[in-house]
Amino acid sequence: MSIEEEIRRIEEEIARTPYNKATQKHIGMLKAKLAKLRESQNLERKKKSSGGTGYAVRKSGDATVLLVGFPSVGKSTLLNRLTNAESRVGHYDFTTLDVIPGMMEYNGAKIQILDVPGIVEGASSGRGRGKEILSVVRNADLIVMLVDAREPEQIEKIRKELYLGGFRLDKKPPDVRIEKRDGGGIEIGSAVKLTRLGTEEIQSILREFKILNAEVVIREDVTAEDLIDCIMGNRVYVPSIAVFNKIDLLDKQSLENLKEKYRDCIFISAEMNENLDELRKRIWDKLCLMRIYLKKIGKEPDMDEPLIVKKGSTVMDIARKIHSEAFGERLKYARIWGKSAKFPGQKKGPEHVLEDGDIVELHMD
Repeated sequence: MSIEEEIRRIEEEIARTPYNKATQKHIGMLKAKLAKLRESQNLERKKKSSGGTGYAVRKSGDATVLLVGFPSVGKSTLLNRLTNAESRVGHYDFTTLDVIPGMMEYNGAKIQILDVPGIVEGASSGRGRGKEILSVVRNADLIVMLVDAREPEQIEKIRKELYLGGFRLDKKPPDVRIEKRDGGGIEIGSAVKLTRLGTEEIQSILREFKILNAEVVIREDVTAEDLIDCIMGNRVYVPSIAVFNKIDLLDKQSLENLKEKYRDCIFISAEMNENLDELRKRIWDKLCLMRIYLKKIGKEPDMDEPLIVKKGSTVMDIARKIHSEAFGERLKYARIWGKSAKFPGQKKGPEHVLEDGDIVELHMD
């Protein structure tokens, strides 16, 4: 039996097996087997395609955004509208033959946007050079899933391909710690009540991965899939935005129905330049970026070129970014003007957390 056939057999068995206390252990074992088979399938395909041309793209700017979608959904047009790229646009499938980079400037940030070749169903299994395309996606700080508003079912198909490719959209890695040891069997400790995963299922999954002796500490209500992801250790956790394009081709009622069903999505027309400002803002918000303005002692702050950093950055993070690790260690304190200060010029230490728009004056030893 081939790997593909074995995967189908296990998927069918999981689908027809009711989940209850009596079947937990068996289903956990099946899900672990399925994950291992898919990983073997991926490795096999990588070996076969090792001589092919990949899609290597050098990251630049303050963040990298990937446009992912099926062919002919308008990715090239959107890239051209958002950036200074000149991606070739045509009215036929597979127009984009390579990765096209562009740079979007927003709130003083330089955000790299990449238009990758259109994926197809089965991309996660290597169809349509899907493996090479998804390898580029692994480097993204944000994924923008672009679909044709006339074919809304595309959004679930893209999510499925990304999930099977190892991507976990809009999630954080599960708070699970697994420490292997030489003996003592499997010891499970949980800081919360587990409602979606039983003890026998946990043990079954671990044993399928040849983990016979380990201390397992679980600090959130995880699923079997979450536990498997932790064991596999090669998942990519990345934020995403779902965007419906070509809304100019829908009638008013169809568009309203779509908005009602997909409330968290953005609806645009790249061709007509409609709602693109809303998309730019959502990209900025999803990337969790903020602007910090620097001020030299005794001089006015530079309000023209902000330093772009992640939300939650501290004064020490700023010192290390603009100078070096060693220079950051010389930081004594900073004076802050802005939202994070109680009054203008407040003196704060290295661990002070900054907010968007703060002005920072660094004082060194």
